[in-house]
Amino acid sequence: MPDVLKASLVVEFPFTRSLGPVQSAFLTGLRERVVLGVRTKDGRVLVPPVEYDPVTSEELSELVEVAPTGTVTTWAWNHEPRRGQPLDRPFAWVLVRPDGADTGLLHALDAPGGPDSVHTGLRVRIRWAAERSGAVTDIACFEPYEPTEPYESDEPSAEEGPVPRGGVGRFADPVTGIVAPARLDYTYSPGRAQSAFLHALDERRVVGERCPSCRKVYVPPRGACPTCGVATSERVEVGPRGTVTTYCIVNIKASHTANLDIEVPYVYAHIALDGADLALHGRIGGIPYDQVRMGLRVEPVWPDGGGHPDHYRPTGEPDAQYETYRELL
Repeated sequence: MPDVLKASLVVEFPFTRSLGPVQSAFLTGLRERVVLGVRTKDGRVLVPPVEYDPVTSEELSELVEVAPTGTVTTWAWNHEPRRGQPLDRPFAWVLVRPDGADTGLLHALDAPGGPDSVHTGLRVRIRWAAERSGAVTDIACFEPYEPTEPYESDEPSAEEGPVPRGGVGRFADPVTGIVAPARLDYTYSPGRAQSAFLHALDERRVVGERCPSCRKVYVPPRGACPTCGVATSERVEVGPRGTVTTYCIVNIKASHTANLDIEVPYVYAHIALDGADLALHGRIGGIPYDQVRMGLRVEPVWPDGGGHPDHYRPTGEPDAQYETYRELL
């Protein structure tokens, strides 16, 4: 029996979002070394600021400056920092209530003394990033702070009292949007059935599995019949030719992904391989996009070295009759 496959995978993309007036003011303030909260109708100051009161759902807009110093309310030690975290050495995740605020801000605490030096009630202050752009990373981290030490800043302090509605009034070029990188590292195993399917693709064969109850052949195999719920084990070679059952025309170029750097427009289709009872999807090539049609007979174009077909191209056969694939749409 072929080995069950396992692979380390990464999903990564830039997440772009716009900011409303409250979040815009908060991030603009961080860029200028100012921490802003928002005042609720009952006088609480929330940091980070939110647009709606989490208790009453009332809209909030009165921005208030709080101190860059605060108190640790709870914490957890991070023995092994991961890629992209605030510090590249062990540190504490801390919830800090800034002086003048009623809620906590989650960030990293640089604690050279190790976990024994961190405790609830610890006084801390912000260590600002050397270069700031209007993001939460403008706070490089927090650091322990003795109240007897003067907190010195090379930036002018904010005016006391409420900040003008709609942003930080005295700051130019407010931050109106952010781009946050999203990344997920994980290990995936396709299991017994799909491992056999992938091993067969390396030999330019397509293998599915037949349900012992309804007798349907599923490609790719799933290890169990989705209709009957029983395990499948009988392997059946299908295709490799098939019929286009339905399709879509892609007009957005995914140029940031190397393996999808395909000129638009192009066609992705559901393809019912001969002998299969489930259509799989693949790109259609070798024919103008506006000539692709339901019933088109296609065959795989294999990449050098084996693996999943790069695309499918017309075989030159007459189109399949609708009755032969209508159950596979």
